[in-house]
Amino acid sequence: MAEPLELKKTLNLPKTDFPMKASLPQNEPKQLVAWQDSNLYERILEARQGKPLFVLHDGPPYPTGEIHLGTGLNKILKDLVVKTKSMAGHYAPYVPGWDCHGLPIETKVEKELGGKDKVSPAEFRSLCREFATRFVEQHKKDFKRLGIFGRWNDPYLTMNFGYEAVIAGAFLDFMEKGYVFRGSKPVYWCIHDATALAEAEVEYEDHHSPSIWVKFQVVSGGSGEAAKITPDVSAVIWTTTPWTIPHNRALAFHPDFDYVVVDTPRGKLLLAADRVAALQAECDIKEAVEVARFKGRDFEGMKFQHPFLPIQVPGVLATYVTLDQGSGIVHTAPGHGVDDFNTGQKYGLEVYAPLNDRGVYTEGLPEYKGKDVFTANPIVVKLLGDRGALLGHHNYKHSYPHCWRCHNPVIFRATEQWFIRMDAASNDTKKTLREATLSKIRGVKWIPSWGEDRMYEMIAERPDWCVSRQRFWGVPIIVFYCEGCNKRLEDFSALRNVVKWFEKEGADAWYKHSAEELLPAGTRCSCGESKWRKENDILDVWFDSGSSHLAVLKGPEWPADVYLEGPDQYRGWFHSSLLIGIGIHNNPPYKGVVTHGWTLDEKGQPMSKSLGNTLYPAEICERWGADLLRLWVASVEYQADVKMSERVMTQLSDAYRKIRNTFRYGLGNLADFDPSRHALPNDQLDEMDRWMLERTADLVKKCRDWYSSYEFHRVYHAIHDFCVVDLSSFYYDVLKDRLYTKAANNKSRRSAQTAVWKISSALVRLATPILVFTAEEIWKYLPKSAEEPDSVHMTLFSDEAELRTNIAPKQIANWEQLAKIRGEVLKALEAARNEKKINAGLEAKVLLNAPLELKAKLKEYLPQLPGLFIVSQVDFLNAGTGDYRSDAIPGLEVTIQKAEGKKCERCWNYSVRVGENTRYPTICERCSDAIAEIERDRGQEPPEEAGLVAN
Repeated sequence: MAEPLELKKTLNLPKTDFPMKASLPQNEPKQLVAWQDSNLYERILEARQGKPLFVLHDGPPYPTGEIHLGTGLNKILKDLVVKTKSMAGHYAPYVPGWDCHGLPIETKVEKELGGKDKVSPAEFRSLCREFATRFVEQHKKDFKRLGIFGRWNDPYLTMNFGYEAVIAGAFLDFMEKGYVFRGSKPVYWCIHDATALAEAEVEYEDHHSPSIWVKFQVVSGGSGEAAKITPDVSAVIWTTTPWTIPHNRALAFHPDFDYVVVDTPRGKLLLAADRVAALQAECDIKEAVEVARFKGRDFEGMKFQHPFLPIQVPGVLATYVTLDQGSGIVHTAPGHGVDDFNTGQKYGLEVYAPLNDRGVYTEGLPEYKGKDVFTANPIVVKLLGDRGALLGHHNYKHSYPHCWRCHNPVIFRATEQWFIRMDAASNDTKKTLREATLSKIRGVKWIPSWGEDRMYEMIAERPDWCVSRQRFWGVPIIVFYCEGCNKRLEDFSALRNVVKWFEKEGADAWYKHSAEELLPAGTRCSCGESKWRKENDILDVWFDSGSSHLAVLKGPEWPADVYLEGPDQYRGWFHSSLLIGIGIHNNPPYKGVVTHGWTLDEKGQPMSKSLGNTLYPAEICERWGADLLRLWVASVEYQADVKMSERVMTQLSDAYRKIRNTFRYGLGNLADFDPSRHALPNDQLDEMDRWMLERTADLVKKCRDWYSSYEFHRVYHAIHDFCVVDLSSFYYDVLKDRLYTKAANNKSRRSAQTAVWKISSALVRLATPILVFTAEEIWKYLPKSAEEPDSVHMTLFSDEAELRTNIAPKQIANWEQLAKIRGEVLKALEAARNEKKINAGLEAKVLLNAPLELKAKLKEYLPQLPGLFIVSQVDFLNAGTGDYRSDAIPGLEVTIQKAEGKKCERCWNYSVRVGENTRYPTICERCSDAIAEIERDRGQEPPEEAGLVAN
């Protein structure tokens, strides 16, 4: 007779080489190399050929400096979108891009050179291209380190020759359609960088300005009773830009407001009735007695004396005048404000702004001529004081426009620029560009929904688009002027010849070749001249990046399914892309727009180097790993501002550990499981296993729906809770006895393993877009069928239908109730442990009582209750005698007693039948049956006297 088996060796304890410690910072770079060597991204696309197309079009960042946390958030969110669409069965390419032109790079290169005049324009552009290329390569490395898949070997760059040709061609399209004009209008102007700025290149920061109240003496005019006002009355204006006073050409009144003349110790003053109290408070005027009242419309045409120049300025009417600040009379300088300019156009006022590119006065009084505008502020204030025109002066802190790159305050300055008309119809449509764009905004899906109103308001209120810049590093505006008569060349066939040059040599061709070389041979002006002069300005970089959909999206890829960027892009890339899409194709270039918030520290403060509160993606990867950064991105409600700190990363590390250990437990119990030989059909699984697969199917359905709507935080929390609550704390805990103590090939154990395998397979696929490295690691250890790919990233999400088990709704309800009862029993067991009645759950016998219907159900499931509660025995007691009464389940009573019998050496359960098996005298009846089955499986028939029937 064979020797008895060693009991310990008959247990199926977890066994896996999947490490408990992730060591992500060390292991992730190795995985990146493996993915690159295997051409994983290309293989994924090859596997998805013929599937429905999904296009996320990448918004191009500037290739300058180290990527910051906001950039990491943005790129990981995009990667989540692309990976989830790919695993949902789409052909989802990702083409990363960079915006390589413009001020950020030009400023860096100019700083390195010590001035752009040190080299020729062509050489300067070459240096800019080298600078951009260097940082593009660094960014590629940084983004790939985050586990982002894409066409890294062939990204789109706005400085690529083909792309520059597309930009130039798009501008010619706008020009040919009649949208483009050159004119003098006020634009944002950076006197530090000596260039015009787009609205999207302006940021508002706190600034201290001189706040002044100024008198303009009445001369004559007006209508009605106002015409009787005498020159001893002065109109009052308020401004925070004293430097614009020399360029004042009118005073604006609201036609419907009430205006009064008040007699004060500082003279008779004219202002809005509702602003008298503010005047008194800010100018320290003790008494102000109203002597007359008028309507604003009465002052149209009245003449006022400029406080220190020998000119008279008219009263004009404007509905933008408000009563929020100032005097209710607006100082109007048409050369320095959009509203002022428009009013000036209406009344035929001079657009006067004699400043050079550095903001220095080229005309004016000796006191300020030759000074820049900000230096001139106190000079103008002194002039006003000396002339007796200054009523009040104090320092005023307010939000003021600054250059987004150099962070110096900007000015509004009227200069000759190229514009795209918003309120003109193209040659082939009836709607204006503004009307056409507004009509299409409602057809885009905006996430969050407020994006629709924000974009609508921005398009509705925006001025004409200033598309010219006074720089070198960009795409030149393809305009030629006749050397003979200065007429602009309007032969678009000839102009498009330049685009062909750009395709071959890039926009550098503009600086390397003469106008005659760029144009077709023999191109002549109507005056007969064949000599041409090239335009010096380049295009706004937002025109460059806004043309990306024309350069990158081909055929069915246009329009893109989604654009995803931060909230600043409503005046940036979302905005310019939309205008160009409408202008060229009369449709938006995107079907949907998703917006994420800003990254903040744990106190809600913006991250900055000066505050020392920054965490960079590279630092996070080195300390915690890219998967932890990705987990953070997936865990936050990214549509609002999101917080990051070391404490957040510590919390996420704990969450990651729990998820990883859940997978590790599953893998450990699949060491002897081969799906092709051991997996059972769903309808042959134990009832509890079928129920858990149903719950997994529900999870898969919810997560796939959330992925589809970009609600990644819901996916993360669902996966985390399922791992921690449903699996680790419940199902896997309950399964231990069945997995460890049953014979290896026992059907009930194989049922449990089948469920664990299917759950793990479904769960790892759901986690793959988030935990790209960890999921790949898990996949290597997970038992797979022969047809499964070697990388989890090539798989699809599990089909919920394949996880469904056709379990009856009544059975589902039973298990949901049993799970709740288990929770109540665990409370009673914890109380018993605290009272020292038992040391561990297996030392317990649980006695239950419940209302008749529930009690009947408990009796039906009685054989499974000890395993469910992880105790040795379960029985019933009489009503009203329970030690613990549940509040959650009315009528449920629980009493905990010491289990009867002896402790089984093999399974640690207590049983009165320990010792009945003479061959294995220290085990219970359940283990006797298990060992008998083990011996039969090994061809070792147990002795007849050792056989027991336990179940």
